[in-house]
Amino acid sequence: MNMIAFESTRVATIKSSPSMAVSVAAKAMRAKGEHVVDLSLGEPDFETPDHIVQAAIEAMRKGLTRYTAPDGLVELREAIVAKFKRENGLDYAMDEISIGNGAKQILFNAFLATLEPGDEVVVPAPYWVSYTDIVILHGGIPKTVSCGVEDAFKITAERLEAAITPKTRWFLFNSPSNPTGAIYTADELKALGAVLARHPHVAIMSDEIYEHIVCGDVPFTSFVVACPELKDRTLIINGVSKAYAMTGWRLGYAAGPRELTRALNKLQSQSTTCPSSITQFAAAAALNGPQDFVRTAVAEYKARGELVARGFSAIPGLDVRAPEGAFYLFPKCAHYIGRTAPDGARISNDTELASYLLREGKVATVPGAAFGVEPYIRLSFATSRDNLAIAIERTADALAKLR
Repeated sequence: MNMIAFESTRVATIKSSPSMAVSVAAKAMRAKGEHVVDLSLGEPDFETPDHIVQAAIEAMRKGLTRYTAPDGLVELREAIVAKFKRENGLDYAMDEISIGNGAKQILFNAFLATLEPGDEVVVPAPYWVSYTDIVILHGGIPKTVSCGVEDAFKITAERLEAAITPKTRWFLFNSPSNPTGAIYTADELKALGAVLARHPHVAIMSDEIYEHIVCGDVPFTSFVVACPELKDRTLIINGVSKAYAMTGWRLGYAAGPRELTRALNKLQSQSTTCPSSITQFAAAAALNGPQDFVRTAVAEYKARGELVARGFSAIPGLDVRAPEGAFYLFPKCAHYIGRTAPDGARISNDTELASYLLREGKVATVPGAAFGVEPYIRLSFATSRDNLAIAIERTADALAKLR
């Protein structure tokens, strides 16, 4: 009897989100009554600010619950254009904006719109878990460049130059970075821009979703601010999920060349049609409204970042670089690879170490392998200081048991 294959070879080449898989495992343990500290997901623990929630409620009460244009509400596109002007000093026209169901859909649409089979995308590693799989899903070839803690987790101009070939279609990077918290300085961006200027066939995708979450002394600089001469081939990706605690609302946006945003919006017209109209009204309120919440949340993230950097640095054998932005710590854990757990299990890699920390320490982390480098673990500090203190103590105790 012939069986129908319900998974194409294209889908078979990618994996489910590793961070989401760890979070699901942690939730299953909690459902059994185990006290697990979940540091796996990059999700703010704050509630969405009330004025944003009220904007959504008001839109629903007014009956503003219909489809919008694929490129979004005029009100939201105006808010995005104003945001870029006000916060970044960048001028974009209304038709240079694309809005999606989260920044992930913008990435998905951008690669679907532009990649031909065999096109290469240069991605510094560590990278956000979905970058390479989305590239593969659309026929592209991710060309990763490893940038470990010894490189401050950032690609240099020389290494970018070496990675570019005639097949390179995109250079994709994230600053502030998930998973490392690294921020590229204006001078570092200019050095990368000088390389890219010599390769006019390469487009730039700058993921700036953590723009507002700066925890250290390095200020955020948008790529186009640093390299205005490359604006006509740069797509800036951003959204409201992280800065405004709106992860479940699903709203991302991008600004870039008119020809590209037109293609993104055409694709959206044939997929999700448009983001939720209610979410769009809420996002406009987030961008146009008071920014007090963002400042308060960032101050708390900074305090938490200092707490985890100090606490995990004190654990023997972990190589810790303090985060400059976002809400992640990415310690190197080579010291513990090859050791043996109390139950006799050998820790052969960072995936097994993360599994051990969840099993023995009841602390959920994500292995560095999910981000393209080993051996590391990623810890999200988007949770309370009490939880973080417990996680530090449990991690130290669990690691001390390895022999």
